[in-house]
Amino acid sequence: MFATIRRYFISGLLAWIPIVVTLLALSFLVRFITSIYDTASKYFHFGVDIPGFGIILTLLIIFFTGVFAANFIGKKLTSLWTMFIGKIPLVRTIYLGVKQVLETMFTKGQAFRKVYLVEYPRKGLWTIAFQTGKGDEAFNSQIGPAGVITLFVPTTPNPTSGFILFAREEDVIPLEMGVDQALKYVISLGVVHP
Repeated sequence: MFATIRRYFISGLLAWIPIVVTLLALSFLVRFITSIYDTASKYFHFGVDIPGFGIILTLLIIFFTGVFAANFIGKKLTSLWTMFIGKIPLVRTIYLGVKQVLETMFTKGQAFRKVYLVEYPRKGLWTIAFQTGKGDEAFNSQIGPAGVITLFVPTTPNPTSGFILFAREEDVIPLEMGVDQALKYVISLGVVHP
């Protein structure tokens, strides 16, 4: 019984931590940049109070940081920063884990290629899955001559956790749905229909 309680507790943590970390990071960023602007406006007397300016300023800073990080010097500095963070024990685990998930979700455009319906966790029950690649030769030789694809079955409402499945292409149903639409469907617990 204790093992079951522990398993559910850990599953709950894994569902909530990425959401909370994202919200805290965004909240911190907006408050931090707004406080810088407020301090600067006191000393330089900008005289303009624009509602929501902290959010606009945050978006602009994130955009221009992206422009900088995408060039040669920015890539080198980002690499050095990651190496530095990689040497700090507890911070390394959190930072690199969040970074890896975000890179997979946002920068690798082909991370999710197609959307499928698969029978999971048993016959007669269907769920949405995303194709993440073609099956490895080792799996193809074990499963059979038909082409095998690698699928990611996300959990709701946090699609960064889930299960990896290997399935024959004839055993899954391709959907005429974009990846973005399917992610919205998963995150909304099936409320927002594509």
